[in-house]
Amino acid sequence: MAAIITEKFRQHNAEQFLESFSETAASNYYLFIGKATPFTTATSGGSDTTPPAPQDTVTVENYKWDSMLAAKRIGSTDVSYVVPRRNYVNGTVYDMYEHDITTTNPSSSGAINLYDSKFFFMTSEYKVYKVLDNNNGAAIAAGANGPTSTSSTPFFEGGYYLQYMYTLTTSEVQKFVTTDFMPVKTDTTVSADTVTASGDTAPYSGAPIKVVRVTAGSGYSNTNGTDGAGGPGGIYYSPIRGDGTGGKVKIVVQGGEIRAFGSNATTNTQIEAAGQGYTYGVVNLADVYSDAGLTTQVSIGGGTNGVISPVISPKVGHGFNGQEELGGHFVMMNTKLEQTETDDFAIGNDFREVGILVDPTNAGTTTAATSTQARLTYAVKFSSSTGTFEPDEKITQATNNATGRVVEFDAANNILYYQQEQFLNYGINSNSASSTYQQYVAFTGTNTITGGTSGATGTPANTSPTETLSNGGSIAFTSGGGGFALPELEPDSGKLIYVENRRPISRASDQTEDIKIVVEF
Repeated sequence: MAAIITEKFRQHNAEQFLESFSETAASNYYLFIGKATPFTTATSGGSDTTPPAPQDTVTVENYKWDSMLAAKRIGSTDVSYVVPRRNYVNGTVYDMYEHDITTTNPSSSGAINLYDSKFFFMTSEYKVYKVLDNNNGAAIAAGANGPTSTSSTPFFEGGYYLQYMYTLTTSEVQKFVTTDFMPVKTDTTVSADTVTASGDTAPYSGAPIKVVRVTAGSGYSNTNGTDGAGGPGGIYYSPIRGDGTGGKVKIVVQGGEIRAFGSNATTNTQIEAAGQGYTYGVVNLADVYSDAGLTTQVSIGGGTNGVISPVISPKVGHGFNGQEELGGHFVMMNTKLEQTETDDFAIGNDFREVGILVDPTNAGTTTAATSTQARLTYAVKFSSSTGTFEPDEKITQATNNATGRVVEFDAANNILYYQQEQFLNYGINSNSASSTYQQYVAFTGTNTITGGTSGATGTPANTSPTETLSNGGSIAFTSGGGGFALPELEPDSGKLIYVENRRPISRASDQTEDIKIVVEF
């Protein structure tokens, strides 16, 4: 059975996803970083040089929680529709908007789908324009900086017929412009003017005709009117038939050929009247008139192979809905991790995983998390310690043989942050002499914790202190006998919807990571 997923379905899903950040019953999205320890073939697979490809399994999802370091909430202002970035370059051949690009009617660049074609561009001033006509596939010649007009009405420049769409703000540029993507939005002024120009009211039935494609043909008459230079020329008018009304084309014939669509009123075929409400339209060369009022029917002559085809505008018209018109079925999420994020994000270790959680809950509850950021490591407050624990080293606890790996040691506050991953010597006990061989054992009580490489030791506190940290954060140690703190989000809660493995990224106290994730629907 032949079937497709349409562009509108892709855009609908993108819309639903973006709306879920801000609607009344909004979802809570968190970007997390994880995996302080190296990738190895013996554990997680791959290596730091060649990270393993993420896998979509229950096992992997559970494991990601074990290696998470911290998470930051993604706000509604941190998401945007985006489209592939198309930069303006003078002398470039751009595609034009066409309603019927297919395998049998490819674009100028060879694309067989409108949204894969290059029919829009962004200038160095971050103004975005849609190409309505590309001068029969010629290169644009609008100067080094390109067009600057913000007119809601289509205009000719550099041989092209253009529709101004919108201008990006400084904030939008900083947040959502990348090498490969750029934000897409609707300029409300352009949209309102498009509605006015359409001459239609909601529910809109179609759109005006702004462009026609012309095949010149040969042998047509040039007896009606002049060519604008004192010589004989052919000036004719033809209605645009279809389901709309009021559309008319001014046809120019010179040298027996139908002239191409363009800006010159005496030498180019033009839209005499755009009309309204068209979802399809035709121009019949047997249906022509000597006057714009379409009162005197005449013959354009016995020419052959000439064709004038209206280009059907998007519903309402060009500029009404930027996201739909430019193919905004991509959504970008942007999150900045600024230094320690009030002490929830470790700066003494690196990370190798980036992902997105939806609707995790607060630790030990079923209440949806709403905090701006959250620590996802375990922590222990030492009443006393010797030496300095090293990042990634194995730690063990006397007597119960609990096993973990160091994330960071805060010597000033005598706090050790650690993880217990699902691997032998990482969180699973591998001591064959122990009754807990290959068993997960939690750190608890006041027995000494020892670093396997550094030889550092620490004695967990036997009270429940609340520690104020260096950058304004705090930790309440209330578990495991009093000296331990659990992650601030409940492990394995919510939904893990995105995972990315990367080469190690080191963090520092004066560093900000700008993380952009693009989802294509």
